[in-house]
Amino acid sequence: MDTILQMFQDWAWIGWLVLMVLFFVIEIFTLDMTFLMLGLGSAVGLLSTLTGWPVWVQVIIAALAAVLLIFVLRPPLLRRLHRGEDQTRSNVDALIGLHGTVLLEVTTLTGQVKLSNGDTWTARLASEAPVIAPLSPGAPVTVERIEGATAYVRSAHV
Repeated sequence: MDTILQMFQDWAWIGWLVLMVLFFVIEIFTLDMTFLMLGLGSAVGLLSTLTGWPVWVQVIIAALAAVLLIFVLRPPLLRRLHRGEDQTRSNVDALIGLHGTVLLEVTTLTGQVKLSNGDTWTARLASEAPVIAPLSPGAPVTVERIEGATAYVRSAHV
């Protein structure tokens, strides 16, 4: 039994190396910086094998290093990675708050609007109040939310 533990201790560096490479490969596909930090923690575990400490101590050291890196190094790296991104809303998010005009009377069940970007959408009244006056054709509206292919709108006068 003692020889098995000694063999495990002697070859632990291979486990750290495999973990490190595995985490770095996963990081290439995720670009979330979490697996990079875990890989660096594994590198610390690999370096701790040089001390001759037991494997359980190496695991604790590697885990502490990974957690420290996740909380200290990862946030500034993510900010730097995302700093040049375009903040313009797109797709459905770009429709929220857009103005339009009622084409067919809009009620809680049916309706159609033409938005200022030129799109024509099936529409419903956004308010959940029990008695809501329908919006007549030509009335100005604002998009509150999109669910599927339906724009939920409210009167632009409110």
